[in-house]
Amino acid sequence: MKLTLIAHLIGADKKNISDTEINWLLTDSRSLSFPTESLFFAIHTPRNDGHKYIAELYNQNLRCFVVSEMLPEFEQCKDAVFLLVNDTLKALQTLVAAHRASFHIPVIGITGSNGKTVVKEWLYQLLHTDYRIVRSPRSYNSQIGVPLSVWALNETSELGIFEAGISEMQEMECLQPIIEPTIGIFTNLGDAHQENFSGLKQKCEEKLKLFKQAESLIYCSDNKLVEICIAQSDFKGKLISWGKSEKSVLQILQVEKSIYATTVILKYADADFSVIIPFADDASIENAIHCVAAMLHLGFKKDEISKRVLQLEAVAMRLEVKEGVRNCLIINDSYNSDLNSLGIALNFLNQQATAKNLSKTLILSDILQSGQAAAELYKTVAKLVKNKDIQRIVGIGKEISKHTEVFQSIEKYFFADTEEFLKSTLIREFQKEIILLKGSRRFHFEDISEKLELITHETILEVNLNALVDNLNYFRSKLKPETKVMCMVKAFAYGSGSVEVARTLQHHRCDYLAVAVADEGAELRREGIRIPIAVMNPEKGSFGMIFDHKLEPEIYSFRLLNAFIAAAEKLGLTDYPIHIKIDSGMHRLGFEPTDMEQLLTRLKIQNQVKVRSVFSHLSGADEAKFDAFTKQQIVSFTNCADQISGAFSHYIMRHILNSAGVERFPEAQFDMVRLGIGHFGISTLPDVNLKQVCALKTIILQIKTVKAGETVGYSRKGLVNTDKRIAVIPIGYADGFDRKLGNGVGEVFINGKRAKVIGNVCMDLCMIDVTDIEANEGDVVEIFGDNITISEVANWLNTISYEVLTSISRRVKRVYFQE
Repeated sequence: MKLTLIAHLIGADKKNISDTEINWLLTDSRSLSFPTESLFFAIHTPRNDGHKYIAELYNQNLRCFVVSEMLPEFEQCKDAVFLLVNDTLKALQTLVAAHRASFHIPVIGITGSNGKTVVKEWLYQLLHTDYRIVRSPRSYNSQIGVPLSVWALNETSELGIFEAGISEMQEMECLQPIIEPTIGIFTNLGDAHQENFSGLKQKCEEKLKLFKQAESLIYCSDNKLVEICIAQSDFKGKLISWGKSEKSVLQILQVEKSIYATTVILKYADADFSVIIPFADDASIENAIHCVAAMLHLGFKKDEISKRVLQLEAVAMRLEVKEGVRNCLIINDSYNSDLNSLGIALNFLNQQATAKNLSKTLILSDILQSGQAAAELYKTVAKLVKNKDIQRIVGIGKEISKHTEVFQSIEKYFFADTEEFLKSTLIREFQKEIILLKGSRRFHFEDISEKLELITHETILEVNLNALVDNLNYFRSKLKPETKVMCMVKAFAYGSGSVEVARTLQHHRCDYLAVAVADEGAELRREGIRIPIAVMNPEKGSFGMIFDHKLEPEIYSFRLLNAFIAAAEKLGLTDYPIHIKIDSGMHRLGFEPTDMEQLLTRLKIQNQVKVRSVFSHLSGADEAKFDAFTKQQIVSFTNCADQISGAFSHYIMRHILNSAGVERFPEAQFDMVRLGIGHFGISTLPDVNLKQVCALKTIILQIKTVKAGETVGYSRKGLVNTDKRIAVIPIGYADGFDRKLGNGVGEVFINGKRAKVIGNVCMDLCMIDVTDIEANEGDVVEIFGDNITISEVANWLNTISYEVLTSISRRVKRVYFQE
């Protein structure tokens, strides 16, 4: 679209605007790929402001910007074009709504509390051979994600599939004209994002606004509240209900589950037919029937629907980072295969690139159903690869292999199919690389992943980086925009892996990191972490490391202060940043309030160190019974901080709140807060459900029948009173599965049910009772995660969540993923 037309559509001044062709819309400065063809929308959010990154983007050759204010520094951007509007987010939405209105094709709009992304991806699996489809990449269903998704519609598009998510009132009214669905799918109604609605009915009514102009609406009529809300919405289109009722357009007659599949007998247009869904969980059955109803509405024959549904594959809803052979890192993404998702994956690749001189490699299959001419498509891919500074590309597929010449100034290899690549010597030559696997499903890139992944312990700790960021943003929502955030990544980031967690927090513009000892900070610096790092327990022997890696020590005593000043003086350093710790009542580390006069005297007669912040630690912010004492601590700290700040002319930050303090005492947020266990999904408030970041999982190694009267495990503690099926899993106290969880104390989660630990926990193994569970060798076992929380495990052990997380052994492989 021409920039002049864009200016007209969003109501900006069209004077002196060139006819630049805009193909890409950008809202995240870190995602720039095509600077000469992109338009950046500088969006204000509660925690950030896109206007701050315009100079950075200008230096990367971007010249077109939509802004809501003209800052003085913009005068330095001599040849830039600024489109001035009142609200940049509204301008983005208005532009894409106009873009959507120019297409007269079927568009499926999907909303609901759960299942949106799976339904979207399954519809793509079922329909991509019949239509040229544009769909939301990953879970792009927000106020920003939806317009970025719909912008991808082009003249070759034959079907759009877009999802819409909301978290408060009035949001769906903004998304409806952008998607303008002709076919609606309402997946279900649940408690997700309930906090900003008065009840489920209000939330249901808000979601249904997406379909006010739709020609048809697919929904499950078994949910009576949904049916009532639809009836009251005055929907004018065709209702396509499915459910157990005889009144349903698509009636469920029978559901028969096996371990791995479900047979559903359905009735449609007075004729019975059956589908076999290759999943057995209720959510997958619900999602699949939505897809069946959509295919029936689109005119597909029942036997063809049954044939295609049987081929449904699980949706990999995340980008996984795993250790690879020969010091490689592997990012596995076979979730989408189009330009949008490729750009997202390459951004993630760059985010994960370490400072260990790892080169960047892309293994890419043919991109199917793009709607573009192949020559133009791969020319764009080559440009994207070049702009993302990829050193090596491996193309797999007959189509991409026809366009090798467009990939210039890059090491390149091409193969007709995956099998040919696996037979080549190249598969054995990768070393010290970060490798992105980006392939369409038909190319079976899982075979490549299997060859490249480092084979390790079958017990893993999954770390959900999206959940980490969501929890960070929850706490940020409690703060003033100017309040800084220090994130604690000590103790291997509470067991989750300090480097990956720190890299993610840095990417999402955390202000400070904090570690316990200098070794931890030095490791982060070696891995490319650039933001300030505080060392909470500095030791005299580590001062050299602190100086070398530009770490900032906590100073809590005169002995430590004098030693650090002497070390800095010896090196000729001046104004080195330090953080003064005040003991406001916890009585662990810190200067006493009575030390203030002596402390200020010592600080003022030297220039080797400079106070960056003064802080303290609350001892009982998570418990209401200590509220009076917490308030007393805050007063004591404030008095000390006032004395220190008053003695110097420079700005000195203050911080006392931890995660619990942010939730319960936000009025004491001062200049910065420190987040620790809150990152990982632990809240002190009973009505807050933070996202679980870590999930400890293993598999069943063996299942055996143990006869009544026999015993299981060491010391014969696991007495079997009746014949039982016992599963052995490869996790023990050397992995962090506490020995106290044995003999029925602890539980694990398998195939929808809980199983108790039987007998003593061994060093590397433990045994569980699966007598009443449909379980098989190789099945996944959750130790904690979505179904068994860390807090629950902590309660079994009569300890705290911190100990459970930090006890997970380093030999347990950490697998990082981004949804």
